[in-house]
Amino acid sequence: MPYIPFNKPSIVSKEVAYLLEAIDRGQLSGDGHFTRLCNAEICRLTGATKALLTHSCTAALEMAAILCDLAPGDEVIMPSFTFVSTANAVVLRGATPVFVDIDPTSLNIDPEAIEAAITDRTRAIFAVHYAGYPADMDPIIALCQKHDLVLVEDAAQALGSTYKGRPAGSLGDMAAFSFHETKNIISGEGGALTLNGPKYVERAEIIREKGTNRSNFLRGQTDKYTWVDLGSSFLPGELTASFLYAQLESANQINTRRLALYDRYMHAFAGHEQRGRVRRPVCPNYCAGNGHMFYLLMNDIDDRDAFIRHMKSHDIITPFHYVPLHSAPAGKRFGRSDGELRVTDDISARLVRLPMYYELDRKVETVIDAATSFLG
Repeated sequence: MPYIPFNKPSIVSKEVAYLLEAIDRGQLSGDGHFTRLCNAEICRLTGATKALLTHSCTAALEMAAILCDLAPGDEVIMPSFTFVSTANAVVLRGATPVFVDIDPTSLNIDPEAIEAAITDRTRAIFAVHYAGYPADMDPIIALCQKHDLVLVEDAAQALGSTYKGRPAGSLGDMAAFSFHETKNIISGEGGALTLNGPKYVERAEIIREKGTNRSNFLRGQTDKYTWVDLGSSFLPGELTASFLYAQLESANQINTRRLALYDRYMHAFAGHEQRGRVRRPVCPNYCAGNGHMFYLLMNDIDDRDAFIRHMKSHDIITPFHYVPLHSAPAGKRFGRSDGELRVTDDISARLVRLPMYYELDRKVETVIDAATSFLG
């Protein structure tokens, strides 16, 4: 039986040709030809006002936290069921992540839990789009407007997804995307910050360029550039950007294939769900996903761990996902929870992810057969 990893990076079109072109152009540092092409294409795909390529989604989230003007004593509400970068960006600014529970159906942040957690110290909401499904944004947007809060989309998994017909990344004040090799559109490592409206654009450029006004200088808006604000080196190099641009050009092709694999999984496990053996993902009726992830919810943690062992014995890697941040050592040290987060704890103990990548193709049947032999 062939080894089937959870994820595998794939060449889909002109990646190698663009890498060679980037070398031939003679600029491998950031903000060159391919970076500009990527920024424009990300704007087109998301409907954002401005896109700024970064070396990771972590970097984009850290830029977002700076743009939120967070300071010690401030609080940012976010789900506990997310990757550590969402919280680290807040903690690095001296602010406190406030962890709230998720909706048991969508696995996204629960708007009612957000409302209950808002205090006079709340400055922002970081809404994560889990598994590529956008969170229920309209009630979250209403809460931000009511309490004058900044809304940041952690759209790491959601490029190509929509909420009520609107692209993920166009729904909040700003959004962070990932191009890590586990995502749909990849560059090995990589990310982007998108901005909606002009409010944050100039400062975001400064933050991304080590706190200097270099972008204004290159546009001829100042006769020299200097250090004017907080910042760091958030740019990727041109090799990363060139590989990414080929992937962005093929975004529709990549997502279409992943959605086909997702649909095959959905069909294969329908009967197991009907008899209560597993629960499949649920796509809320207000959004459309991008085929980023397919997971199963097992009956309990022992069932989940036994499934993972069974699949590994068939040389198929099926990992669980997040350890809730509110129960992690750093989460207890730097953050606080609002409520008991029972759904988060339950989902984290039962969720398992199946292989999903561009070249999976017919091997998906091997995955399904091995899983079915366990589910019985």
